[in-house]
Amino acid sequence: MTFLLQFIKLYSIKYTFTFVKDINIKNLIMKKFFVLLILSYFISFSAYAGSEGQEELSKKKNSEVKECFEGLNRGIFAFNQALDTIVFEPLAKGYRYLPSPIRSGTSNFVGNISTLLTIPNNVLQGDFGVAGKNTLRFVVNSTVGIVGLFDPASAIGLNDYQKEDFGQTLGRWGAGEGCYVVLPVLGPSTARDALGALGNYLGGDAWYNITVRNDTHYVSDFDYYASKGTEGIDFRAKNFGSINNLEENSIDFYASVKSLYLQDRRKKILNADDITETQDDSDWEEIETQ
Repeated sequence: MTFLLQFIKLYSIKYTFTFVKDINIKNLIMKKFFVLLILSYFISFSAYAGSEGQEELSKKKNSEVKECFEGLNRGIFAFNQALDTIVFEPLAKGYRYLPSPIRSGTSNFVGNISTLLTIPNNVLQGDFGVAGKNTLRFVVNSTVGIVGLFDPASAIGLNDYQKEDFGQTLGRWGAGEGCYVVLPVLGPSTARDALGALGNYLGGDAWYNITVRNDTHYVSDFDYYASKGTEGIDFRAKNFGSINNLEENSIDFYASVKSLYLQDRRKKILNADDITETQDDSDWEEIETQ
């Protein structure tokens, strides 16, 4: 009798474990199904919203952006100008005297890093073909091009690279620009672009994730901020003459910068080919031949 009771007890435990295990497996399958369902819906919505947002942007491209904080913006703009005069302009001027291969290699390197932010935004905008092309471009330049110092991808047809960010993605989805803002150090922006920039620090930028958010023992937060600083100096050097000429010839430099920034952002959201004055981020070879 004791043996029979033990057998029944063991059998019931085994049956319960099997039942629970089956439930867990079914729950896992259901979770995966719902994740795939949501992801499929999200991708479909991204492609649809991208086309709709682009049409809406074309209709509103001449609309005026609100000046909600003009007094504060002009104060920050003055601070940024002083910082540019003391720090960035001298660094950019010295940078322009570097040998052409060093400038080109530096520009290629920071441009290759920017691909890590561009690719997910290509996907979110529904540009899957462009995302695949940019992924292949990043792989080629990171390996054959020695961590992006050279650009062999362009030589094999993977050129016409255009940077994308979360602000552009929001614009493609039809989000309005909101108020115009000037950020300390970073410069002109809009409420939409500032919100999009938060995506970089919430897991959307792979370069930020492996340098600042996570301790990979290979790269550190210094590498992230150094690359961003170098990118800024490289951009300032490329537009050295045009920015200085604009400042000298503008009645209201603040208004001129605002106008050109907004024009440039709208062109980039529409993937236009023409380059806005003071916003040229082409290769050094192209800039030097202009």
